[in-house]
Amino acid sequence: MRIVIVGAGSVGRSIARELLTNGHRVLLIDKDPNAIRVTSVPEAEWLLADACEITSLADAGLAECDVVVAASGDDKANLVVSLLSKTEYGVPRTVARVNTPANEWMFDEAWGVDVAVSTPRLMTALVEEAVSVGELVRIFTFQQGQASMVELTLPAESPLAGTTVGEIVWPADTVLVGIIRGERPIAPSRDDALEAGDELMFITVPESEDPLQELLNPRG
Repeated sequence: MRIVIVGAGSVGRSIARELLTNGHRVLLIDKDPNAIRVTSVPEAEWLLADACEITSLADAGLAECDVVVAASGDDKANLVVSLLSKTEYGVPRTVARVNTPANEWMFDEAWGVDVAVSTPRLMTALVEEAVSVGELVRIFTFQQGQASMVELTLPAESPLAGTTVGEIVWPADTVLVGIIRGERPIAPSRDDALEAGDELMFITVPESEDPLQELLNPRG
């Protein structure tokens, strides 16, 4: 894939290195000359330009781009880049960095954002995930479809402990996508039995979160 990353700071460069390692073509854009550190990611293409200007995006070749990552430290810029990428160039997928949690509500399809990544929210979720048993923790939200990845650690008293995946009727629009048992990830099959202490990863929708938590927790 061809991927354009707007914002060549430490976050943008780290994303670029990972994507290049996975065999993708990457272009880094930044308007600050001090951020253009070609030797730090020599395998990437680089462009000194203001990505909020449509002519800059034309120079970046967004018409042939598969993904745009708006990774700058400026939420306004990330929103503008996402919107222009979608409306002017029809980029199939946009991923936008949220720097200030109070701005997160704006990062949706109305602004051309397919996926919003909030580092503060993600860190909070990971802390909650580490200390919560029986509580549903939202890890990640797919803005375009209003679906989320959520996690719940199965309590010892759960009525589903010992039940096979194939026996369980999950709430509507809910899919069990992974089980973490100890340090080992498991791709769940119908014959896998749930165990107390399993970390269960789901893709679900907001209206199914409460029924899912009720299903997995002890009934009292």
